[in-house]
Amino acid sequence: MNVNSSISLLSNIHTITADFLTARLKQNGFPDFASSHGNILFQLSVNDRQPMGDLAEKINRDKSTTTVLVRKLEREGYVKGEADPTDRRSRIIYLTEKGKQFNSLAQELSRDLLSTFFNGFSEDEKNNFYQMLLRIKKNFN
Repeated sequence: MNVNSSISLLSNIHTITADFLTARLKQNGFPDFASSHGNILFQLSVNDRQPMGDLAEKINRDKSTTTVLVRKLEREGYVKGEADPTDRRSRIIYLTEKGKQFNSLAQELSRDLLSTFFNGFSEDEKNNFYQMLLRIKKNFN
């Protein structure tokens, strides 16, 4: 086993899974989104109304980059934004009906992706894999 290739392998798997989702989304009539766009829509499915700053933190991007990403989603009709009533400098972002439909399809595709990703793995192997990924992430925090 060549552990020195681990990061390259992780990067390759990330690319393959992103390509898998992109192809399936296109088959279902959705545009080619950057993974950050999908992540924003996912975060809004978890908590429907979020300040831009919180969203930036959750997708691990700075506020200016998140603003650009959200603006594209607004132009495409997936999200809307409004002034935060408690802080006029901030915007609250939320899903439109189109964004909710996208997330519904994305959930189906995620199930397909996970089924392919973990094909042949036992539940213990899946849990161990997840725990190891958490340890790696913790090493960088």
